[in-house]
Amino acid sequence: MASPTVNAVRYTALVSGVLYGIFHRRSLQKAHDHEKEQHAIHHREHLVAQAKQAWRQKQESAKGDGVITDPEDPRFDLEKLFAKWEKESL
Repeated sequence: MASPTVNAVRYTALVSGVLYGIFHRRSLQKAHDHEKEQHAIHHREHLVAQAKQAWRQKQESAKGDGVITDPEDPRFDLEKLFAKWEKESL
């Protein structure tokens, strides 16, 4: 049988390990929650920037001569763009 001193040391180590685990888990969870919140904020900012860019492109396409200058737009026509540039350079 183990002496009372050894048992006290064992249980003290066990309790301190459990308490350390609880506090460490809380700190990790707090860091994870903060990172998740920052990611959500960044994602919202990115969506707002995309919406502003789409609105700006829509407004630019509504005014002017109707030539689409964004090469990633499916309605983009390179020949019309060249014709517009030639007209502007004269």
